[in-house]
Amino acid sequence: MTIRSTISIRCTVAAFAGLLLAQTMLSGAAHAEDRAALMTQHRGGTMTLSAVSAAGTIDPMLNYTAQYWQVYQMTYDGLVKFKQAGGTEGFKIVPAIAEAMPEVKNDGKTYVFKIRKGIKFSNSKDVTPADVLASFQRIFKVKGPTMGSFYNGIVGADKCMENGDTCTLDGGVIADEKAGTVTINLVAADSEFFAKLAVPHASIVPADTAAKDAGTSPIPGTGAYMIASYNPNEQMVLKRNPYFKEWSADAQPDGYADEIDYKFGMTEEAGINAVINGQVDWMYDTPPADRLPELGSKYAKQVHLDPLAAFWYAPMNVGLPPFNNIKARQALNYAIDRDALVGLFGGEVLAQPSCQILPPDFPGHVDDCLYTKDPGPQWSEADMDKAKQLVEDSGTKGQKVTVIAEDNAVARGIGTYLQSVLSELGYDASMKAISPNIQFAYIQNTNNNVQISVTQWYMDYPAASDFLNVLLSCDSFHQGSDSSINISGYCNKDLDAKMKAAMTLSLTDENAANAEWAKIDKAYMGESPLAPLFTPKSVNFTSARLGNYLFNKQNRWIVSQSWVK
Repeated sequence: MTIRSTISIRCTVAAFAGLLLAQTMLSGAAHAEDRAALMTQHRGGTMTLSAVSAAGTIDPMLNYTAQYWQVYQMTYDGLVKFKQAGGTEGFKIVPAIAEAMPEVKNDGKTYVFKIRKGIKFSNSKDVTPADVLASFQRIFKVKGPTMGSFYNGIVGADKCMENGDTCTLDGGVIADEKAGTVTINLVAADSEFFAKLAVPHASIVPADTAAKDAGTSPIPGTGAYMIASYNPNEQMVLKRNPYFKEWSADAQPDGYADEIDYKFGMTEEAGINAVINGQVDWMYDTPPADRLPELGSKYAKQVHLDPLAAFWYAPMNVGLPPFNNIKARQALNYAIDRDALVGLFGGEVLAQPSCQILPPDFPGHVDDCLYTKDPGPQWSEADMDKAKQLVEDSGTKGQKVTVIAEDNAVARGIGTYLQSVLSELGYDASMKAISPNIQFAYIQNTNNNVQISVTQWYMDYPAASDFLNVLLSCDSFHQGSDSSINISGYCNKDLDAKMKAAMTLSLTDENAANAEWAKIDKAYMGESPLAPLFTPKSVNFTSARLGNYLFNKQNRWIVSQSWVK
């Protein structure tokens, strides 16, 4: 008997209705009031956060996790930034280190940024154009995970990708200290360039920052807070940046709490109990499904259910058996009972089945499911008979397969489920759970010979390319690197060309481009380098003493804008 037939933890809509009610009961009205008065009333105190695990390096140019990108919003800034505001306002891009959005010249290939005066790093040094140039060079010197998908369009980037150590971006990024400007030249116009500049990988850091992974050593930033200390086995401590003065409430608002302590190592169960008892103010990890009815009924005012542009998926390594065989990859996609996975995550209020890459209500998404009985717009049920036949035809039956998952309740459950499906298909399957502090980097590195893993992807910005191009382009695959976001290692030059064409088309006809992205999504699913599982919602459980909860649809809860009593 498989896990699919024994799953009993299913949250019904009725049992979880309290969560939906809680959404309407909580308001972000504080931003419409006088912020100065609110600061006088609520400034101070220590906010405590918890997570099962740390999320790896704290280097903003290397870390690619939603967990720390949330932290980077209040510690680092780029030339531009997504607005620090609730709801869809968070999709707006506003000037940050730059004093204004630049005029786009040279048919969309040249941007001239005027650098704000008076901004200091947390080490007291002034931000200068030289820091901006050095920061862009550093993206390539440290081999950032998006250097080949976000920043490879900068003039000179091709040479930097070949040899990061000698990267100058000559002609691509020009710092003029006298004029106080930075000019960026692109090889071709890019309709998404501002969005790429607004993510943490383009953070501006001091020019003398070492060109290597900072690991656990904090890099000075420009935010309202600075990372004072970081021990991934214990906690991260954030304190006020002593040199910060609010220069843009949209890009980098001053924060309420004096200190933010982010503790690691607490299980989900312990985290929930600590929030209930007022010892912790928020937990990063999704609450276990069996606690959700209790939270929805007893603590509805403290639960926030927020939509996400994201999906959970299982990348399959196309360079290793059995998934170097397309029929084996397709077989797993047919065999997965996606309703069962939704149940493991907490029920239909928290997730919905997915068998394509682009999430619902996202640019380029068109309902389409290849891997289900009676293929059509939606997933209906698994087709185990077809899956078993594909395994027989592939000649891979009996091979050993290990699923690598994060060591937390939800991911372990999903990893164990996939193990059971692979076993039912005839493979010698096992599951290994490793710390979330290292899992995401581990599954990216080809040296670790990971055959299949469980992971998630949350949008960097609302564009189809941020899923398809980032996760599956040839330029996103780097052998032997912890920063190889194309975890499947799948490279299809024909689809690469179609993606580049779609990005160019978006400059003049966004609707036509999105229609092309829908076709590209379907083409990748035909090749099946990954298995989409479900699209999630975010469940945030906060303490009774935490106020002014604001959820930014771009970067999730805005930590700095909540206060503690």
